[in-house]
Amino acid sequence: MKRRTVLTGLGATAAVFGMPSILKAQAPVTLNGAVQFNDDHAFTKALVRFEELVKKYYGKPVNFTLHKNSSLGLEKQYFEYMSQGKAVDYGIVSPAHMSTFAKAAPFIDAPFVFKGIDHMNKVVEANILAPVADEVAAKAEVVLIGYAGGGIRNIFANKPLKNLADIKGLKVRVQGAPIWSKTFAAAGMSPTVIAYNEVYNAIQNGVISAGENEAAGVEAMKFYEVAPHLNLTQHAVSIRPICFSVKTLKTLPKDLQDAIMKAGKEAGDFGRKLESSEEVIKLDALEKAGKLKRVPFEERDAMKKLADPVMATYAKEIGAEAIFEKINVA
Repeated sequence: MKRRTVLTGLGATAAVFGMPSILKAQAPVTLNGAVQFNDDHAFTKALVRFEELVKKYYGKPVNFTLHKNSSLGLEKQYFEYMSQGKAVDYGIVSPAHMSTFAKAAPFIDAPFVFKGIDHMNKVVEANILAPVADEVAAKAEVVLIGYAGGGIRNIFANKPLKNLADIKGLKVRVQGAPIWSKTFAAAGMSPTVIAYNEVYNAIQNGVISAGENEAAGVEAMKFYEVAPHLNLTQHAVSIRPICFSVKTLKTLPKDLQDAIMKAGKEAGDFGRKLESSEEVIKLDALEKAGKLKRVPFEERDAMKKLADPVMATYAKEIGAEAIFEKINVA
């Protein structure tokens, strides 16, 4: 992947945002955000912090309306809206939903990319993901202004899964990016793509037996009610970019643009710290209440070994070999 110069770090140059800006001198600007969850979720809290920081750094009137609980659809729709410059100006979106525009985007959230939260923090702080942000900004007209996430993803299922033999043929829901289906299939499972808001019913009705998510998602969506066994595969660390519409950004005053870029980075840092710190607390509470049972997975390294060739091939196919190498040595 060739390094583009449309972005520097998490910020975009004047060339991308079309300076000079179109100033709106009338009423204060109103920015619309969207999130799939309620007030208690780490993603919502990260976006609230983003709003607070923008107001702090801008120092002038600006209004925010955050649409919660999937009231404007799901993350895939949010990203499309931001790309089109309508309905949603900012939000948190899984990289899997960016694959239509940028092939490298889902790669940064794929299984076994990060060794843990500390490794992911190093990668983010070293700005290794900048080429991915460049591609998303150029092709989707959505700028990645910060990186939230930080949750460890495990497989929740309606039965305990302790090893590779147990997950063989497992009907499990995965995210829409092809790399998820490929890596899970390489580990012997039978992955299927199902909309996030349909996973609960799919397990309840026997269409699938499992899904995969971090603690915050398992709690928020009550997946433990239909799949009470949380099998500790620890196959991924979620990274969730805070996104902003370039079309919207172009219309804003320069000092507001600057405040948004600065606030986005800091809100992402806040989100990662928050979610990673809440992880064990949430799981402890759910297990103590008898809502789920954590099941040690004995063959994580073997699972990773099966997925590694798929990841290497995928990195080569999408021209992300240099990024993959930098991530591995970070």
